[in-house]
Amino acid sequence: MKRIDQFKDKKILVLGLAKSGLNVAKLLHELGALLTVNDYKPFDENPEARELLNLGIKVITGEHPTDLLEEQFELVVKNPGIPYSNPVVQAALRRHIPIVTEVEVASLVAESRMIAITGTNGKTTTTALTTAILNENRTEGQAYAVGNIGVPISQVVREAGSVDDLVTEMSSFQLLATPSLRPTIAAITNLYSAHLDYHGSREEYVGAKLNITANQTNDDYLIYNSDQDELTQLIKEKSQAQLIPFSIERAEVNGCYSDGQYIYFKEEVVAAVSDVALSGRHNLQNVLVAVGIAKLSGVSNEAIQVVLRQFSGVAHRSQYVATIDGRQFINDSKATNALATSKALAGFDQPIILLAGGLDRGESFDDLIPYLKQVKAVISFGETGERLQSFAKEQGVPSAKKVDTLTQAVDVGYAESAPGDVILLSPACASWDQYPNFEKRGDEFIELVTNLQRKDDNDEQA
Repeated sequence: MKRIDQFKDKKILVLGLAKSGLNVAKLLHELGALLTVNDYKPFDENPEARELLNLGIKVITGEHPTDLLEEQFELVVKNPGIPYSNPVVQAALRRHIPIVTEVEVASLVAESRMIAITGTNGKTTTTALTTAILNENRTEGQAYAVGNIGVPISQVVREAGSVDDLVTEMSSFQLLATPSLRPTIAAITNLYSAHLDYHGSREEYVGAKLNITANQTNDDYLIYNSDQDELTQLIKEKSQAQLIPFSIERAEVNGCYSDGQYIYFKEEVVAAVSDVALSGRHNLQNVLVAVGIAKLSGVSNEAIQVVLRQFSGVAHRSQYVATIDGRQFINDSKATNALATSKALAGFDQPIILLAGGLDRGESFDDLIPYLKQVKAVISFGETGERLQSFAKEQGVPSAKKVDTLTQAVDVGYAESAPGDVILLSPACASWDQYPNFEKRGDEFIELVTNLQRKDDNDEQA
């Protein structure tokens, strides 16, 4: 870690804790800042606040008091999840106090090369896959998966050195306040409309995403999805980096592409598509990004191929679970709205048995309509079971059945399927009607599939 004096003796407010706030507060404390930490969670329910207080850091909990900024802070480090409508944030803006996120602070002290990955979809899978490839047969240092993937960069940056890589998943919430961020390699997987309730407009959301390349120069690289015309135009207007396009639709001879049979980097065959364990066209795009980063980093084709054969995905995000009697089972429990499920459906060319349902928030399922052509059955469950069944029938899906639970959905889905089909859990709904979170829902699906696989194996032996 670089020992910089930029924050020494500066009055800084860390607004919001959780993992990123805790770790950036520790980092700033180590760099000599005069810290105040404010978190909404009450002190007796706040182990992070207690830990910081034991370090001698001033902590205010239980509310975000509007008079907090009377202390004349020189910088606010805001938790990405706190919206700009927050009264303390609004007060800081009125006083023209700079606001940054944890990633900005960490990037200023990083000795390691930073690789930054953003996009509306695919960030987590691409970050995890890239990290795995960069670590394959590595002889010096380590690649760390950090950022929005769940490990704060400010936690890792204190130990990571010049021979390491920080593969950083970055959300629009983080990127909105990163005025000096300059990754050596940046990547944008795709760009759609999202989080408009937080950003207020699509223009702000897009602008936040493009901040990933705002400070790059011709010494840096930007990998981007050239299958999206809008993104391509924006990149050419905004970025000064060396541009590396990727595509699954056409040969990008100056970038990374697939013809459906092979994966290429600048006309060099890197791997066969059959090497890729990840399922779906959308995951092939994620693979192209990871391959592009790997090739720019000097990783061998052999190392890339090894990881592509082994990497089956991040849990609950179009995660391959098993193949039973010719049917692929895919766990996409993270898809908690129709847009996310539509992306999963678009990723497969095979017939699909869709398992969907959950908490009924009254949201429309219309985003699914263009992607239902290859769906041969919808098995719906949970609070939205009846609504999804009616929707599927209205859209002409050949079979639409309602059950009560995911257990029943797996059994009925398997009965409705044939060899060559994909049985896809992509609920299009939140999990809270029957599960505490989408992870528990996905874990149960994996367990159900595993039990089904054991039964199938026993039947074969009998």
